[in-house]
Amino acid sequence: MTDGSRVAWWYASLRAIAVLNIVLWSLTAFAVTRGPVPTLQLLLSAVYVAGCAYRSFLPVVDIPRLVLVDSRLSSVLVGRSVATVAELCFAAQWALLLHRIASLSGSPFGEAVALALVPLIVLAEGCSWYAVLTTRQRPHAAENSLWGLSAALLVAALLVIGPPRLAALHVPMIAWCLGGGAYVAFIFAYDVPMYWARWRADEAQARNYLSIAAGWVDVRRWTVSRRWEDWKNEVPWMSLYFTFGVWSSIWLAYASRGIPGVT
Repeated sequence: MTDGSRVAWWYASLRAIAVLNIVLWSLTAFAVTRGPVPTLQLLLSAVYVAGCAYRSFLPVVDIPRLVLVDSRLSSVLVGRSVATVAELCFAAQWALLLHRIASLSGSPFGEAVALALVPLIVLAEGCSWYAVLTTRQRPHAAENSLWGLSAALLVAALLVIGPPRLAALHVPMIAWCLGGGAYVAFIFAYDVPMYWARWRADEAQARNYLSIAAGWVDVRRWTVSRRWEDWKNEVPWMSLYFTFGVWSSIWLAYASRGIPGVT
């Protein structure tokens, strides 16, 4: 398989998954209307699903400004903005659900973690924007570390609450703990080391970084590349992000339907 065909196959897979995710969200929205509708959870999930679909059709590698589709809609400025809104919605989903579960079970630690999740992700998004604007890789390592920390705190809160405490969520909470643990392991075993290694390589080559003002101009440009070499390190995390990440968002909306007080 040639480099071009590898990228083409992966890109086709991303688009197919994006369509599948929209269908799954629509089926979920239909299913939850049979009981109390978690309207806010569905809305937040819709934004996240739509944002990930957008990025699946218009993939971007932020710092080198690489895209697959030659379009202004592919620019890093647009893609990063879409990602920011979508990821904050995803964090809000977790925060709302955890806060309600913690309230029902009387867990102060769970409530504290729920209140901390969105601020942590806001900080992570700030690190991401700083990395993208200045082309420094180290803030990307900080961003992913904050995501990993948030997930670790979430899992810890669920374990403190205890899956058996809420019969309706016994199985989902176990699944969330297992999935969250796997996510934390992936973040700190793959993502953070990858960005740290890129930063070390840039430092070794004495790379000239951009100022924030210069970066704000630079994010409006893009370079089309269909070389496997340019995309191969992005394939693992993007593929997992646009599948399991989106599916977890949809599942949150579905699981919320049976929890009293979840909106």
